[in-house]
Amino acid sequence: MRSSPHRRRSLVAAGIAAALLVLAAVIVWPDSTLRVPQGAAPDSLTMTPCSYDTEDGSVAADCGTLVVAENRRDSGSRLIALPVVRIRAASKPAGEPVFRFGGGPGQSNMDFPQAGRLTKNHDVVLVGYRGVDGSSRLDCDEVTNALQSSADMTGGQNLPHTRQAFERCADRLQRTGVDLTGYSAVQRVEDMESARKALGYRRINLLSSSAGTRTAMIYAWRHPDALRRSAMISVNPPGHLYWDPRITDTQFEQYADLCRADRACDAKTSDLAATIRSRVADMPSRWGPFRIKKTNVSILSQYSMHMNGEGSAPGNAPTVIDAYLDGGPGAMWAMSVLADVTLPSSTVWGELASFAMIDAPAMRTYYGRGGDHGSILGNSSTDFLWGGPDGFSTVWPDSPDNAEYRTVRPSSVETLLIGGELDFSTPPVNATKELLPSLSRGSEVVVPGIGHTADFWQQQPEAGTHLLTSFYDSGRVDSSRFERRPVDFTAVPMSMSLIAGLLLAGVTGVPLLGLLALVLLARRRRGRGAPGRPAGRWIRLLGTAPLGLAGWLLGALFAWICAPQWFLTSLAVVVPGTGLLVGLGVYLARPDEDPDGSKRTTTPVLVLLGAWLGALLGALAGSGLLIPATAVLGAVVGANAILAIRTLRRRSPLAATAVSG
Repeated sequence: MRSSPHRRRSLVAAGIAAALLVLAAVIVWPDSTLRVPQGAAPDSLTMTPCSYDTEDGSVAADCGTLVVAENRRDSGSRLIALPVVRIRAASKPAGEPVFRFGGGPGQSNMDFPQAGRLTKNHDVVLVGYRGVDGSSRLDCDEVTNALQSSADMTGGQNLPHTRQAFERCADRLQRTGVDLTGYSAVQRVEDMESARKALGYRRINLLSSSAGTRTAMIYAWRHPDALRRSAMISVNPPGHLYWDPRITDTQFEQYADLCRADRACDAKTSDLAATIRSRVADMPSRWGPFRIKKTNVSILSQYSMHMNGEGSAPGNAPTVIDAYLDGGPGAMWAMSVLADVTLPSSTVWGELASFAMIDAPAMRTYYGRGGDHGSILGNSSTDFLWGGPDGFSTVWPDSPDNAEYRTVRPSSVETLLIGGELDFSTPPVNATKELLPSLSRGSEVVVPGIGHTADFWQQQPEAGTHLLTSFYDSGRVDSSRFERRPVDFTAVPMSMSLIAGLLLAGVTGVPLLGLLALVLLARRRRGRGAPGRPAGRWIRLLGTAPLGLAGWLLGALFAWICAPQWFLTSLAVVVPGTGLLVGLGVYLARPDEDPDGSKRTTTPVLVLLGAWLGALLGALAGSGLLIPATAVLGAVVGANAILAIRTLRRRSPLAATAVSG
């Protein structure tokens, strides 16, 4: 038996209302996080079978929850929970397990797809970083918003706003009961030590990278008897959580020498370093109507120069070099936009600040000496990381744990230092001069032609795996399988100029297509009447979604031209255009006859208001770059809800009685 039209309309209205309620609930619903199990004791661990995704597919593993004190110095400290994953070794018996410490700071320690390269003879264990991976996460939306809403990310006018954002974040977290002095590298080490004991390992190996090498150093200084061997990739000794402009310039000179040896690169410039210096100094302020944020370009340049492999593109050195040599203003604008989109949300700022405070004295010394004195990229990247000379180091609580680990200490743990010859982030010269002399059983390998950590894993992976497994299995340092390969200056699968063209095409072409679709829908309605009921329903529910995308991109175009301080997913960019185009689409696709043949019109203002309200709810329910998608969904639901409500009111018995009366 077929359902009545009234019943179908009621079901549609109920579905729309449910969707609106879901969007509203998502706005206020707390983020799902790992929780402390009821009755759990400090340093307790529970594990169950699970699977873990590696570069070779999903593998069997054990997953669990480690419960620790938020501040081990405080006997009354609250408990927090951290995730633990163990990927078991293929062989039995296995050698000492490998505990991995990823970089950052402010990055998760649970993402390690290369784990399978080490599990032939060793368990691989991942323990979540406090402040990032567990039940207490030190997000600072205040800082992210300050960076996203800037006219220039580390321009002089924005640095005070960034410092104030860190101060507000610290105050908010502490008011909610977070003890920020508990989120130090020392307490992270003790989390790892708790996991080691709970898992029953007598001794372990360490594998660390970038900022994670600092954790490995402190582990070796505090618990040498618990360690068998420690391999550090992209080593960051104490006092180096910033970029020394003098060293950065020497690394540009290295690339200049490589450019001279490359026929294609040499044909473009006689001195790569001098050319980049000139282009940075004379950077245009606009590409046509679009504003170029100069410090954004410098920051993205520094981060992208870390790696040179194609796997890191477009955030790699060849792409940056191509932009400066061939790109022109359009390429600079693309870098400015990419910096806005990727960098402010690339880290957990509260955890970064808590961890980085160990180097706050070194930072103050650097700025006290004047900071940059005319290098190619200047202070922009260090200002981004620290918020400038008066940044978070002046307002963020410093942990008492840090005092005794701010300088290098001797270690007898068998240690292998691995550096990339062209590493812009952690140049191996720092480890060679400052850390290696303190290691009584230390060795160092500088891999030719590569940059930061990602290059080590992506380029010559067999050689890297052999180096690590040989070291863990026997203590032998065998780098013989690495080959000296020239930097591929053509490793630019998508140039910044092409990215600029695609961005321009998106923010102009898609809105034009959306407006054209509305014009055609209006002409069709005027000439032939409303679409048929099934077609109109599909247009209103699905066909208006592309219109919402066009409306968002129209807002992005306006922001890039008139309000560069508006971020792409801010409410001012997303909601107006999305609601407008979706509302017009729903209105134009409405039915114009009731079953009795009487003509009806729906007030466009109410439909538009429904679309705008739905877009607002959707935007508030979303996060990150998903905000435009949830806003489009909300706009479609909101506009159709108004349409359905007005239709039901007209066709209800009470409405009919009122009309006849």
